[in-house]
Amino acid sequence: MSGNLLLCGDPHGHFDHIVRVAMETRASAVILLGDLQPRRPLHLDLGPVAHRTWFIHGNHDTDSEDGFRHVWDSEMADRNLHGRVVTLPDGTRVAGLGGVFREKVWYPPAEPRFQDAALHAHATGPWDRWRDGPPLRHWSSIYPQSVDALAALEADVLVMHEAPSCHPNGFELLDDLARAMKVRTVFHGHHHDRLDYSAGWSKLGFQAFGVGLRGITAADGQPLVAGELDLVRSYRRPRFVDEVD
Repeated sequence: MSGNLLLCGDPHGHFDHIVRVAMETRASAVILLGDLQPRRPLHLDLGPVAHRTWFIHGNHDTDSEDGFRHVWDSEMADRNLHGRVVTLPDGTRVAGLGGVFREKVWYPPAEPRFQDAALHAHATGPWDRWRDGPPLRHWSSIYPQSVDALAALEADVLVMHEAPSCHPNGFELLDDLARAMKVRTVFHGHHHDRLDYSAGWSKLGFQAFGVGLRGITAADGQPLVAGELDLVRSYRRPRFVDEVD
């Protein structure tokens, strides 16, 4: 196997395969695409590859208080790519958008109910707040402020938990974000599948790849480890930007 950058689909508490492949390929950087759900602080589960791993959070990373702490309070908390651009050792600029759209916050194309987490927290009773912010669940919700901040930046690669519009459950707003940032490639998790979007790349303006459940993909989009549900869900047809619902 070969590859310098590894993109890893939702681990859901399993990291042994990521450590093994990262060591075998001598990967310079590893990026986890959300729904980490480590059973202990994240750096402990990643062991020898923790120092070269980055991540975004997913919707299931706020399922419980312990799950939250194992990600946000771990020694790797500063490795969360959400809302920023990081330059990797090989010069690749990677941006991250963690979390998911939720109707109680914002579900495009509907108008948002809250622009940011602070406004959401202000509208929330003190008994439902988490660490003086919005309810725990919504620490993994996407707010317009995060998208707007990213849209003002530029990157080579954008990693997201949610998917762009080429996925049947994706969002056109994320296409707009990728184009605003002038990214060449988008990788996403969340849906536990790996559909072939290549027919729609020219209209999207960027290459897009889904990385399946516990799958691992190289920076050029080639799968190194197949997702556990890829074959089961291979019947799902991608939605391209020129299709009419």
